[in-house]
Amino acid sequence: MTTFALRTASPAKTRAEAVVVGVLPDGKLAPGAEDVAAAYGRKLAGLLATVGLKGAPGEVAKVPTGGTIASPLLVLVGLGAEPDAAAVRRAAGNAARAVTNAASVALALPADTPDLVRAVVEGYRLGGYAFTAYKSKPATPTTPAEVVVLTPAARRTEVVAAVEPAQVLVDAVVATRDWVNTPPGDLTPPAFADAIADAVKAANKGLGKGATKVKVDVFDEGRLAELGCGGLLGVGAGSAAPPRLVELTYSPKDAVAHVALVGKGITFDSGGLWIKPAASMATMKEDMAGAAAVVQATLAAARLGLPVRISAYAALAENMVGDASMRPGDVLTTYDGTTVEVSNTDAEGRLVLADALGRAVEAAPDVILDIATLTGHMVMALGDKMAGVMGDDDVVADVLAAGEAAGEDGWPMPIPEFMDGRIRSSTIADLAQYDGIRWGGGLFAAAFLREFTGGLPWAHLDIAGPTFNKGGPSGHLAAGATGYGVATLLEYLRTRSTADPAAAPAASVPA
Repeated sequence: MTTFALRTASPAKTRAEAVVVGVLPDGKLAPGAEDVAAAYGRKLAGLLATVGLKGAPGEVAKVPTGGTIASPLLVLVGLGAEPDAAAVRRAAGNAARAVTNAASVALALPADTPDLVRAVVEGYRLGGYAFTAYKSKPATPTTPAEVVVLTPAARRTEVVAAVEPAQVLVDAVVATRDWVNTPPGDLTPPAFADAIADAVKAANKGLGKGATKVKVDVFDEGRLAELGCGGLLGVGAGSAAPPRLVELTYSPKDAVAHVALVGKGITFDSGGLWIKPAASMATMKEDMAGAAAVVQATLAAARLGLPVRISAYAALAENMVGDASMRPGDVLTTYDGTTVEVSNTDAEGRLVLADALGRAVEAAPDVILDIATLTGHMVMALGDKMAGVMGDDDVVADVLAAGEAAGEDGWPMPIPEFMDGRIRSSTIADLAQYDGIRWGGGLFAAAFLREFTGGLPWAHLDIAGPTFNKGGPSGHLAAGATGYGVATLLEYLRTRSTADPAAAPAASVPA
C-alpha cells in the first residue's frame, strides 16, 4: 500500500523518481513549484509550448529533466485558472494515471492548507484506482511505495492531521466503487448483505481499544414478512435471490447529534415486468450505489470517531422478471402501513426506500438523509455529473454545502405543491407509485418519499447521474463506479459532529 508523507523539501532538489507540478493558464507553474520554475528559468516557456501545455484542466505532459532538477521525470498537470481544492484533486488524479513504474513520487501541487492537502491525497489515490478483481492477468501494479506531498506547511499540526481523514475517505470510496463495479450475479441481495456484515466486522476489528463499534442486523425475507415490509418484498418477488434489509447502528457515548442514512440497494434492475430497453440495462449493477455509500460513510465515521450517532439502512432487492413478479395494478403495504398502488415496476427504488424510511423514523433521528440512483428524470435535468437534492430547505442547504466542501456537485431541486395531488391520484390506495405523467418524474419521486419521513427534517439525494462514469477516466474519477455520495455524507456527518447539541432540533415521531 502507498504511504503518504508531508515534507518541506524543495521539489527541484527532491530525488523522487517523478515530481508532479501544476501549470496555470498564464504559463506559470502553480504555487508549490517555485524553485522548479527557477531551475528552468527562461526555458520554461519554451518547454510548455513544446509539450503543448496551456494550463487547462485535464492536461498532462511528462518531460525528462536531463538533470535540470534532481528528479529524472517532471510531470506537468493543468490546474485551470483557480487552483482550489477541486482543481488540485482533479490534477492529482490525472497525475496518478500518468506516472507509471515509479517507486517514489513527489507532489509539488498547491498544498499549504488542510483542505488542499486532503485534495492532493484523495485525488492521487482515487485517480489511480482500477477494478481488477475479474482480470485473469491483471497488469503489474504500478502504484508507488511512497508518495511525498511537498508543502511549506508540513510541520503545522492541522495540516498533518488532514492526511488521516483523507485516507479514511479514500478507503470508503474505493470500497464503494468495488461493490458497485462487482457483477450483479455475484452481488445479489443476500451476497451484498453478507459483504456488508463482513465489512462491519473488519472495520470493528480495526478500531482502537475502547472505540465504539458498529452494530449490524440483517433482515432476511422471513423477518421482512414479519415486519410487513411490502415494498422490499414486492420488488424482490420476481428474483430467485430474496431481498434483505441491513441496519447499521453507531452510537458513541459522546454523540452530539443523531443522523439516519437510508440507501437504495437494487443490486440489478431489469425493470421487472415493465422491462427496460436492453441498452438501459447495461450498467444497472450501479443501482445499489446509494446503499453502498450509506454503509461506507457509516464505517468511515466510526473509524474517525465522529461524535454522531448514526442509524443506517441499506434496502437491498433485485428487480427481475419472474412468475411472482409484482404487476402494474398491484397494491403493496409498506412498513408503516401505507398502501401503494404500483403502476410502473421500473419505479421500484421508491418502494424499497419507503420501508427503510419507515424504519428510520422509528429511530427518532434529528435528521434523515436518503441517497439513491432513483430517476432518469434527474439525469435529463442535471446531466451525469451532478446530483439533485430535495427536501427541507435547511437540510438541503447543509447537504449542498457538504458536497461543495467534499468536491461533489449537487443542485437544489423543488418539490412543488402540486406534486401532492399527483402522488395521491390512486383511486384504490393511499398513494400512487407512478402516475403516467412524463414530466417532473424526479420531483414526483421525492414527493413520494417525503410521505415516509414522519415529518422529520429530511433531504433526498438523487445520484442517478454521477454514480457511474460511462466514459474514460478523468481527474480523480475512474471509469465505472465513482463512489459518489460517500464524501458528501461523511462531510455532512463531520459538520454535524461539531454542531451545538443544544441547537439541534428535538426529534419527535408523530403519533
